[in-house]
Amino acid sequence: MDRNNRKTIRVGSRKSELALIQTKFVISQLKELNPEIEFEIVSMTTMGDRVLDKPLPKIGEKSLFTKDLEVALLSGTVDFIVHSLKDLPTVMEIGTTIGAVLKRDDPRDALVLREDCKEYQLDSLPSKSFIGTSSLRRTAQLKRKFPNLQVSDVRGNLNTRLKKLDNSNSTGDNTNTNYSGIILALAGIQRMGWEKRVSQIIDSDVMLYAVGQGALAVECRLGDDFILELLEPLHHYETVLQVVAERGFLTRLGGGCSAPVGIRSTVCLTKNVMSLDGAVWSLDGSEALQCSSSADLADKKVIQSHIDQYRGEDGEPPKKCPYKQPRQFVGVTPGKISYLDLDAALKLGTELAENLINKGALDIMNTAKDIIHSTIK
Repeated sequence: MDRNNRKTIRVGSRKSELALIQTKFVISQLKELNPEIEFEIVSMTTMGDRVLDKPLPKIGEKSLFTKDLEVALLSGTVDFIVHSLKDLPTVMEIGTTIGAVLKRDDPRDALVLREDCKEYQLDSLPSKSFIGTSSLRRTAQLKRKFPNLQVSDVRGNLNTRLKKLDNSNSTGDNTNTNYSGIILALAGIQRMGWEKRVSQIIDSDVMLYAVGQGALAVECRLGDDFILELLEPLHHYETVLQVVAERGFLTRLGGGCSAPVGIRSTVCLTKNVMSLDGAVWSLDGSEALQCSSSADLADKKVIQSHIDQYRGEDGEPPKKCPYKQPRQFVGVTPGKISYLDLDAALKLGTELAENLINKGALDIMNTAKDIIHSTIK
């Protein structure tokens, strides 16, 4: 890679504290590998950051947390963007790709309770307690499994949502929801260093998580070989497989966040097996469909043989090397990861979605979308 041409790389990020922490972490990983390169953060707000008085599905826009950043990317204002992967649509903006998926942190959700409710958990909170969340997925699962609780929308970055919780009180008032607790992604809380605020880590048997939750993705321009080569070493093998399966699942269901959809994926490299659980719910949680499936991954000797097919006699990648003319897997440029396993992961996610569709998943999702759209105006 010719490093003389680009000494400073501009990195796009949302302005929130968590987004900047995540962006600085990615930069630190790249800096270790490329000490001669300088990185400059270009931060901005997105539609999802600016509109805080409506639930996310009712804003009526796609790419709520990514569009403004992608405009900057495609115009050349920034060279790559750091995202929470769960914010990235399964259909990427034309001309962009995911150049790296970093090792996934814990993808589960967490319950954060108000100080005077600390002794409780979800199954022991007093009846009619308010739980805050902006997620339809969490709302549907809460209503299904904890019907004695009340769920109320809460928007804003982590700092804002925690402030709303802390400003609640046991008596409540007529203007603000009296939250007993809020549900957040555990990975975000941990990255902020706020582990002590966690009252309960919600096991995935109780609450399936969002597609891509807990993973960081780096988006860049398709065909920017310099950046793609720079990012490729950050790819984490097991996480990429999980992400491809999960995004394949959501793509087949129709994508987006306008209906409650949840997932859980595991990769066991010692047995070369990947498993996936997926579900859809009605908005009130009264209807639910869930399926599980698994797939064999390629033996490592087979993978090495597959990789060797792409190398010349001198052992170097040929002109059509993985990061230059790649096949994308639900928006992910695979780098040096074997297409054999990526194909298996994508097939697993797609077929799991097909199983749910055959059981009536699209009817449930379409009803949820109709309800949401009817309330937008």
